[in-house]
Amino acid sequence: MTIENHTVNTSGSSNGEFLTFTLGAEEYGMDILKVQEIRGYDAVTAIANTPAFIKGVINLRGIIVPIIDLRIKFNLGNVEYSDLTVVIILSLSNRVVGVVVDSVSDVLTLTQEQIKAAPTLASSLDTRYIMGLGTIDQRMLILVDIEKLMRSRDMELVDEELEGVSVA
Repeated sequence: MTIENHTVNTSGSSNGEFLTFTLGAEEYGMDILKVQEIRGYDAVTAIANTPAFIKGVINLRGIIVPIIDLRIKFNLGNVEYSDLTVVIILSLSNRVVGVVVDSVSDVLTLTQEQIKAAPTLASSLDTRYIMGLGTIDQRMLILVDIEKLMRSRDMELVDEELEGVSVA
């Protein structure tokens, strides 16, 4: 087993702000600048022939927004949604997308020194969408590279499926 630790560049700044959220027992973080809004989970319109992690779409002020369940995307299993389940609406460079998480925790500021590269653990951890690990006090956060996640091949397939969907 090989574990490597390197510092991660958070957009050239000395500090980065992260919205933290939970998936099961783990706490994750994503760049707060990508977050457009946080909403309770509402019913979505299912789209046929999309991957299981795509829960469907919502009409958000005239924009068709795909809703992705991060638990399923990260192979953490499915869970019944509760009153704490939220959808984080993200504004990314080329799309608006919603991600379902178990709950939203906090907004934290991390310095460069508090962020390390995700460890390489002999294929037991898929780090494709992880930009690093952040530590603050006794907390450890898994920092998600949400832009990279949304550029994955299966997300491109979702975009192709949604091309014909119009707002009613």
